Amino acid sequence: MLQKIKELAKKYAPEFIEVRHHLHAHPELSYQEFKTSAFIQEKLTSLNIPYKVMATTGVVGLIKGKHPDKKVIALRADMDALPITEANEVSYKSVNPGIMHACGHDVHTTCLLGVAKILQETKEDWEGTVKLIFQPGEEKNPGGASLLIKEGVLENPSPQKIIALHVHPGMEVGHFSFRGGMVMASADEIFITIKAKGGHAAAPQFTADPVLIASHLIISLQQIVSRNNNPFNPSVLSITAINGGNTTNVIPSEVKLMGTFRAMNEDWRFKAHELIKNQAHQLVTSMGAEVNVTIDVGYPFVWNDEDLTKSVKAYAETFIGKELVHETELRMGAEDFAYYTHKIPGCFFRLGAGNASKGITSNVHTPTFDIDETAIEHGMSMMSWLAIQL
Repeated sequence: MLQKIKELAKKYAPEFIEVRHHLHAHPELSYQEFKTSAFIQEKLTSLNIPYKVMATTGVVGLIKGKHPDKKVIALRADMDALPITEANEVSYKSVNPGIMHACGHDVHTTCLLGVAKILQETKEDWEGTVKLIFQPGEEKNPGGASLLIKEGVLENPSPQKIIALHVHPGMEVGHFSFRGGMVMASADEIFITIKAKGGHAAAPQFTADPVLIASHLIISLQQIVSRNNNPFNPSVLSITAINGGNTTNVIPSEVKLMGTFRAMNEDWRFKAHELIKNQAHQLVTSMGAEVNVTIDVGYPFVWNDEDLTKSVKAYAETFIGKELVHETELRMGAEDFAYYTHKIPGCFFRLGAGNASKGITSNVHTPTFDIDETAIEHGMSMMSWLAIQL
């Protein structure tokens, strides 16, 4: 079976590289993936794979092997793009202005479509059912995963396990990485508005300067992590935007701050939310201004089931060799795959997509992101193998 999967992946790789080109050239933003969804539906129909549409643009297919009730495994791929203008000059460059598949979701969708073809062709060789989840809206709250779960994607039939891959441009193509336990952080968005008495910049004594107050607040908020959190508990608080005022001689009456808070412990996460709010209220009011703090609660942390990940990593080593399988580094980035991992055992692993010798090294979320496209063959073959083994 191992050799058969490798041969099929190699055989179909050129077809799915073209699929990736199409998806990459026609990116769509979160929750607007209508043409992408229609394309996926067309491909599943051509493979005689039944599916249903969920969460408006999500597509969920089923492939039944022998004894389909014996076990159900879910495979997930996200399909939304980012509001980035592509800088690559390639034949498959985005034709949608200001929108780009800069996080590799076109690759993830392509790989899962390739897996669908391989599993459909080999369904007499394995037992159980594979649920294919093509998910919208990974890049934007509340996260397409949460919407699909609310609509019952983990029911009828209910998968016992779920796996997903993500491109890693910092890892050479042909390599994979896995990590059990904590993998990625939760992500919450912070919005702070400071309102005060503005006035003439030459007479600050008659004002309560919100720019000065904001500067004190930005510095003081850093103490929440550095002096309240256990140093061995990864956490990040970053204020990323400050907006207020528009000229040199006027102290404004309002300043707005934005930022993000990341954590890998749910108790600390929500304790920190309260500390942020309290710190902001106490400092700002003590300086004569008013403040409003809104924390938009985002994705929880990604937790890879340790037993599942151990098994999956062993299967991967059997498939391609131990020298090509690595330990994924801990990351403070976020992923809405987390929602699945808080419901059923999951494993989120990395697909090497970079090639330093070809100059393919740009990171995700950049205008020059791209992949070594041999990663398509590696991704579809590995996920097919893992699904069958599970």
